[in-house]
Amino acid sequence: MLGTCLDNVRKTTPLVHNITNYVTVNDVANILLACGASPIMSDEPEDVEDITSICGGLNINIGTLHRTSIDGMYRAGAKAASLGHKILLDPVGAGASHLRTSTAVGLMEKIPFTVIRGNISEIKTLALGSGTTKGVDADVADKVTDENLDSAVAFAKNFAKDHNCVVAITGAIDLVADADTCYVIRNGRAEMGSITGTGCQLSGMMTAYLVANPDEPLKAAAAAVCAMGLAGEIGWSHMKPEDGNSTYRNRIIDAIYHMDGETLEKGAKYEVR
Repeated sequence: MLGTCLDNVRKTTPLVHNITNYVTVNDVANILLACGASPIMSDEPEDVEDITSICGGLNINIGTLHRTSIDGMYRAGAKAASLGHKILLDPVGAGASHLRTSTAVGLMEKIPFTVIRGNISEIKTLALGSGTTKGVDADVADKVTDENLDSAVAFAKNFAKDHNCVVAITGAIDLVADADTCYVIRNGRAEMGSITGTGCQLSGMMTAYLVANPDEPLKAAAAAVCAMGLAGEIGWSHMKPEDGNSTYRNRIIDAIYHMDGETLEKGAKYEVR
């Protein structure tokens, strides 16, 4: 049951180290608190090993790279791996620049990620070693649709097998897969795209779910995706005519704050392939 994954986060209050981008760092911290976890943010190379040592999971997001933070990512990743921690990579904008792509690929070569979470364009870039993105959004031709769902599911499973991880491909239809099983998830609202950072928030929250459910990374990742999408639905249902995207951001965080396992279990929309 996916709802159990959420309940386990609230029971265990996992501490998550986030090396995330400065556009969304505050929202990532707030959604971690809302889901019942506890955030720490640090990307200073001289600090990250100590910080990640006291945490249970590491969330690496490459959205606003600089040379110092890249060094911090490698150091924190190596430390987390040595401690057996859950580690997530969010390859924001992979394919948009050489630095982003080479950094993501280099991190994948050195760090045993539990989950890699991105849009289909970013994940294809990592799989193929090249590609293009439009900012941080999936290219239209690369979006997962009902028409190309079978091939997208096969791609996700193959990627997970090749990289010995769970892959979470988010978009209008979300795919969360390991080598053998794929959750096809249909929660969420298109309006979530009007808010900067819902993907970054999901990566932070997903890391908490992984830490709280250490033996079930696939189910934990799927539960986090469903929870975020469901929060988008619940938050939108409370919007008033005068509200805008700033209010919507807060309503999503509030929906995560009030969500319990039963609500998630009832509201999750997925099939397993």
